[in-house]
Amino acid sequence: MRLKSNLPTKICPVCKRPFAWRKKWEPNWDEVLYCSERCRRNKNSVLIKKSEE
Repeated sequence: MRLKSNLPTKICPVCKRPFAWRKKWEPNWDEVLYCSERCRRNKNSVLIKKSEE
């Protein structure tokens, strides 16, 4: 069993917050980019902000 402190983490490109591995993401952890559905839905707003800069 994994200790929760040893779970892999990633940084969400939308909100810039770290998020930890979840059991439901086990089969496709390498493909997971966003911490939540909300960030996944708002991914285009980040692209728009970057293009304005």
